[in-house]
Parts: sequence; C-alpha cells; structure tokens
Amino acid sequence: MHGRMRRDEVPESGTWDLSDLFPNAEAWEQERIRVQRLLDEPAPWKRHEAWDAQALLAALTASEALGLRVSHLAAYARLRLSEDSSDAESQSMAGKIGEVTARYQAHTADLQSHVLRMEDGSIEQAIREEEALAPFRKYLHDMRAAKPYRLSEESEYVLASLQEVLHLPYQFYQRSKLSDMAFSAVRDSEGAVRPVSFALFENDCELNRDPVLRREAYRSFTATLGAHKHGIAAAYAGEVKRQTVIARLRGYDSATHMLLHSQQVSVDLYHRIVGTLFNELAPPMRRFVRLKQRALGLEQLSFCDLKVPFDDASFMAAISFEEAGQFIVEANRVMGTEYTELMKQGVSRRWVDCVDNIGKTTGAFCLTPYGKHARILLTWAGNMSNAFLLAHELGHAGHFMLAGRHQRFVNYRPSLLFIEAPSTLGELLLAEHLRNRTDSRAMKRSVLMYQLNHTFYHNFVTHLLEAEMQRRVYAAADKGVPLTADSLSAMKGSVLSDFWGDAVQLDEGARLTWMRQPHYYMGLYPYTYGAGLTAATVMMAQIREEGSAAVARWLRALKAGGSMGPLELLQSAGIDFSDARPLHNAAAFVGSLVDELAALS
Repeated sequence: MHGRMRRDEVPESGTWDLSDLFPNAEAWEQERIRVQRLLDEPAPWKRHEAWDAQALLAALTASEALGLRVSHLAAYARLRLSEDSSDAESQSMAGKIGEVTARYQAHTADLQSHVLRMEDGSIEQAIREEEALAPFRKYLHDMRAAKPYRLSEESEYVLASLQEVLHLPYQFYQRSKLSDMAFSAVRDSEGAVRPVSFALFENDCELNRDPVLRREAYRSFTATLGAHKHGIAAAYAGEVKRQTVIARLRGYDSATHMLLHSQQVSVDLYHRIVGTLFNELAPPMRRFVRLKQRALGLEQLSFCDLKVPFDDASFMAAISFEEAGQFIVEANRVMGTEYTELMKQGVSRRWVDCVDNIGKTTGAFCLTPYGKHARILLTWAGNMSNAFLLAHELGHAGHFMLAGRHQRFVNYRPSLLFIEAPSTLGELLLAEHLRNRTDSRAMKRSVLMYQLNHTFYHNFVTHLLEAEMQRRVYAAADKGVPLTADSLSAMKGSVLSDFWGDAVQLDEGARLTWMRQPHYYMGLYPYTYGAGLTAATVMMAQIREEGSAAVARWLRALKAGGSMGPLELLQSAGIDFSDARPLHNAAAFVGSLVDELAALS
C-alpha cells in the first residue's frame, strides 16, 4: 500500500507557487508586524474635525490600502493552512492572522461609524465635489443601506473585535475534519490495500468503477464521520446560533434576512431559486440515476453509487492534468485572447496545487488575491470529473483576475449571487468543446454523462440539497429547535428523500452528508451555485446564438466585479432574474440532456 505523502514529500511541480505573495514565512511575519503596528495607531481619520470631501477621500483611501495589505496576509495564511492544516507553523500563522483580521474589522467598523455620522445628502455632495470619490459610491451606498441594522458605535467595535472568536465553529470543523479524522484503509476487488482520506474518497473512491473499493471506502468514510458527528454538530449549531443571535440583535426578521441583505438579494428571490430548482430538477435527475442504475447493472442504486461514471469505456476515462489543461484552453478560445491567456497561465505556471498530502484541505477552491494571480487547490485523481472541476476553478480565476485589473480593491468582489456563474460557465464551455470536436456517438454520450455527473449533479444538485438543508436548519433555529447530530441527520435524510424519492437507496451514511461540506459555515452560499449555473446556462445559449456580441457582454460583466449590484450585473450580461423563467429554462435544459443521454444509450 502506498500511504499518503507528507507535504515535504510532495513534488514541487504538483504544488502552487506562493512566492509572489510572500517569498517565505519570515517575510510574511515582518509584514504582519508592520500592519499590526499600523492597526495599533490611532486611525488617521480621527484627526479630522470636519468631514469634507478631501477628508472622506483620505479616510477611504487609507482604509482601502490597509485592507489590501491585510487581504494579502490573510490569503497567504489561508493557502499555507489549506495545503497542510497539520503543520504547526501554518497553524500559528492562521492564529496570528485571525487577530489581525479582527483588528482590521474593528478599524473598518470605526470608519463606518464616522461616515454614517455625515448628514443625509452630504456623501453625494462630497462625490460631486471630489471626482476621485466616484469609485467609492457603491461602497458608501451599501454602508448607508445597512445603517438601520447597525448597533451602537461601541457595540459595533466590540463585535468586530470578537470576529476571531465568533468564527471558532468553522475553525473547529476544519481542524477536526482535516487533522483529527482518520479513515481505515480498505481493500479493492483485487485485494490491494487502498488508503482513504476525505480528498481520496471524494476524488477517487467515490467515482471508482470497482464496486468493492467504492463500497468499502464508503463504509470506512461514513464510520469515521459517525464517530465525530456529535462534535461537528455542536460546531454547526454554534455557527447557526451565532448568525441567529446577531440577526436578532441587529433587528433583522431572521438570520436568513441578514445573510441575504449583505448579498443584496431579496428573500423572495432566494426562496424562488431554491424552491423552483428543488422541485423541477428532481424529475430529470431521478431519470438520470435510473439510467445509471441500468448501465451499472444494479438492482438498486445506493447513495454511494451516485457519482460513479456509467462505464469503463467512457471517453477519456483517464486523463492527465496537462491534457485537461489543453482541453480547457481550447474550450475558452471563444472568450477571446485576454481570457484565453489567463487559462494558459493557469495550467502552466503553478497556479494549481493538485497533489494529495496529509493535512491538505478537501474539495477545491480558487483564491485570487487582488493584484496577484489566482491560486487553485484541488486533488488530481486523473479523471474527467477532475477536468470539469479544474475548468470550474479556472472560471473563478479568469473572473477575479479580470475584475482585479479593471476595478479598485474596494469594488472587485461581486455579490455571492453572481460568484458561481463564471465558474460553471467554464464547465459548460468545456462540455461544448468536447462534444463539438467529435462525431463519435460513444464519445458524445460519454461527455454528456460527465456533464450531468459533475456540472449538473455536483453543482446543481449537491449544492442545491445543501441549500434546501440550510432553509430547513434556519427555519428550525428561528423556532428555537435545538440542533443536534440526530436532528441534523434526520433533516438531511428528509431532504434527500424528498428529492430522490425511491430512485436512490438512502442509508445512515447518506444522512451524515451535512458533515462533508464547509459551505454550511459560509453563510447562505450553497444556493448561489443554482443561481450561478442558471445564469451560466442562459449565457451559454446566448453565446451559441449571438457569438462575439454575447461574449463581449459577459466579459464586460466580469470586468465590472462588484461595482454594481448582482441583478444589475446579470442584466448587463443580458440575463434577467426578475422572474422564474431562467430557472425553468435551466431545469428544462437538464431534462433535455437526460433525454439526449437516454437516446444515445
């Protein structure tokens, strides 16, 4: 058996390069000390007795510059901890940056208090007087919009100072998951011993055609989850309690209202997205898994069979990182030279950390520090699902690098409602390219299977079921219902059963799925995958119909970053979320793919 490598055993070529952020931990520590000293000094705006246009500009510019430095410190610390959460130096850096971030948030709360003391209309007057304030207009408008929910200045300062403590539930979850959970090795159908970890299970074992390996790994995986369920339940209950208490203190109707307010999304739109997709995706996805059941020759499709490909002969069943990168670059040529060049750099210049090691975080993410290139974390297992995952994360990279080139730091991150649209469009572009490059019926069928298996099952369904779980969790919390391991498992089981009906055999391990995703600790994030993929589906249709005109609108929206609200941003790309039609069309598109797959099968 080949065990998992330690971080110092991983080949450098499979790791990301962090040197343009900081050359080493010592340089990071020196910058942290410099920033800490700045945060210890009285804020420069405290010296202004009268807040005229020039004073406001000076305060906002100084805070933005300091925020950029803090963000680079935080990015480096997060990336280091993500690559090996068991490393003592990385743990120390994470602890130190938590303190710096909390201090900066207190600093920002103090600035906001000063700004909000300005009389109504004086901010617009200041912008008219000082042209350099124009880029801060949305930031100032958003600040004013949150004013009715602000606490006293002293309370805001204290709450911001406690952010490190208030995020302990997520820290506990991550440390427990990545450093404390140990999984028993298993044997495959040939008797070989295979290691199991979070990353190996989700990127290899769960997708493996070998039913012995897949099911034994599932038993090992869920047994360990079950052994830790009470501690993780306490962490998640703490996270939900944090949100509900703060929402109540601020005067929001619920935690859901508070979390959506920061996204500039109405509660009605949120429920429309989750409810419509939950109801309309269930029928085609049940048809899809029944097709899979027949293809696999199973009497009953179990939960652990959901992600396995249809057959061994599927197109590009095994694929190298380099091959996948080339496919993605070719697929994105329709997006123009600048965007395609970003894709090329992403797969050739060590932007991606792709090798598994002990302590490495699970899943995948893209982090793009402002003014720097993107970093992508995933665990490469050499299959087409990984290729779609890489296309997804490179979509994030292209988005944030374009936004960073065209917007100030204060404006480059859009609302979460839009955040998953560029990434999921990257997957749709890859599928379109793979299907168009072949006349083979078998290859087209295989690409369809991967598209349904990853882009739509993973992004639409997996995250949609998380979103529905969140709806039920926060509804229970609003009623004062205690959240325990048993109640969370029952709730998750109910969500799965309502969606899959009798198409999937559910067991206790399936009911523990609420333990697998960190998204539950990120506010109302999971539903944004449904919103994003809906927008991407509309955009893909427009690119097919209009070509370069649609691409130009899309690139303009990417470059806008967070300089406008999410619905305005979507509208600028030609996507109208004012009613449910895009959601209906997206669900219908999934149904058409299932119909096409059935015909090809």
